[in-house]
Parts: sequence; structure tokens; C-alpha cells
Amino acid sequence: MWFVFAVAAATCFGMRGILYQWTSQRPLDRNLLLFGVYLSGTIIALASNVFAGQAWNNGAMIGLLMGVFSFIANASMYKGYAVGKASLIALFTGLPPVVVVIVAYLLWGETLNPWQIVSFAVVILGLLLIKYSQDLKLGQLKGIQWGILTMLFFGMTDLTSKQATLSGASTLPLLSVMYGTGAVLFGTQWAISQYRTSKKVAGSAVAETEGSVSSAASTATASAPVQWSRGKTLGWGLFVGISNIAGMIFLIPAFRGGVTGIVSAISAMNVVFVLLYARFYLKESMSLREVLGLSTALIGILLLRLLA
Repeated sequence: MWFVFAVAAATCFGMRGILYQWTSQRPLDRNLLLFGVYLSGTIIALASNVFAGQAWNNGAMIGLLMGVFSFIANASMYKGYAVGKASLIALFTGLPPVVVVIVAYLLWGETLNPWQIVSFAVVILGLLLIKYSQDLKLGQLKGIQWGILTMLFFGMTDLTSKQATLSGASTLPLLSVMYGTGAVLFGTQWAISQYRTSKKVAGSAVAETEGSVSSAASTATASAPVQWSRGKTLGWGLFVGISNIAGMIFLIPAFRGGVTGIVSAISAMNVVFVLLYARFYLKESMSLREVLGLSTALIGILLLRLLA
């Protein structure tokens, strides 16, 4: 059953990736968007637990760490895409399962049998082929520190999710704490950015003459797309958040019943859905390496299912 939950989580996270890709082409405040995503998760988890009545215990407090790790991972990923080569950062977003397998062995003594090791390696190879679509040279490694942070903290999010299940945490209380923590952090980051922007605008208004300010404003208006309003951005974030928490609702039971590294590897397969979306909806061409990666990853998932 854990395998079904892991695949369902990958599907939901794939939908989230598609929505993120679409959103990245729109003129909006990303911090406010992610605040909406995490606020949505908080509301859904709390409201669902009113009906489910899952017990709150000390294990749910691990959600604080999950929220912090998820916040750092997402913030690092977006920072990496802003300053570094996209293919380099994308490569690291496919590698958290490697971190998870190593740390799960050190913490809990989890091991894979020889067939599971082979299957895991096939999945990781497929993910690398999909994401590592271009050869990277030494001069193209700008932003690698953000990629490493992304890999580590997405891996830490998975590991703390597993630890929460070992501590007996119920799914909905755990996710309420996790998403509540992330919402506070992204909300704070958005408020700080708004404060800095307002100070910068005020400083510019004092330094420039009224005529030059009007000219700059008219030029910006003519050349830049209209920024989404706060209400529209927040509303879209609340909608995107549905796919995010749905993935976590499936992922927690998968960690509860499955081997940590394998569950993490399957959930990382969400990139396949994004790739298929890009190919058939956006009409982007697929390189031979991407086709091979997609096929390899799917073969690995099939092997994991047959040999689990």
C-alpha cells in the first residue's frame, strides 16, 4: 500500500510543479505566492482534522522542523534559479533521495536488499538523465551553493517526515504544524521585502525630481507587464497549495510503511509529470537524453514495484 501512496504523492507533486512552471511566467510576488501555498496547507490540514479527529501529540511538533527545512529548500531553489544555471539547480533537486538513503542508514539502520539497490540506482540514473540535460563546465557553476542547500534541505524534509511517523505523529496535526511554520516564515519574508521596497521607493522619490519620476514611471508602465494584485497572487497561492498538501497527505503514510530512501526516490519522480506537460502542452522538444531518462526512471519504478 505504501507504494500506491508514494506514487500518488509523486503525481500530486508533479501537478504542483506544473502549476509552479505556469506561475513562473506571470508577474507576481513569489514570496506572497508561497505564503498562500503554505497558508492553504495550514487551513486544509486544520479543517480536515476537525472531521478526522486525529490526535495531537509531541510527535506533531516535528512539523516545526519540517516547516523550517521546507522553507529553506524552497527559498534556496528559487535563489539558485535566480543567480545560477537552471540545469545545474534542477540537477540538485533530483538528488535528495541520495541524501535520504545515506542518513536513513546512519540514523535507523535502514538497508536495501541487492535488488532494491539496483532499482534505486536505475531511478536515480533516470532522474539525472532527465535533469542533467546539458553538459556543465567549470565556469557555469555559479549558484552551486544554492543547489547544494536545495538538495540537503529537501532531503532533510523527507527525513524529518519519516522521523515524525516513527514518533507516532498523526498526519493532519503534523502537517498543520509544518505548513503553519512555513506560512509564518514566507509571510515574514514577504513583509520584509515589502518594507524594503517601500523604503527604496520613498528614497527614490526624495532623490529624483517630480518630472523624472513621472517619466520613469511611464516608461516602466509601457515596458513591464501589469503586476498581479496581492489578492490575486494570494488566491492563486491558496489554489496551488491544494496540490502541495495533497502530496504530503499521501507521502506521510508512504514513509510510515515503506523504506525511506525508496519512498523519497519515488516521490522525486514528479519531474516526469512536469516533463510530459512540457512536451505535450508546451510543445517543447525532448532531447534523446531526456527520453532515455524518462524511460529509465519508469523502468526503475516498475522494478521497485515488482521487487518491493
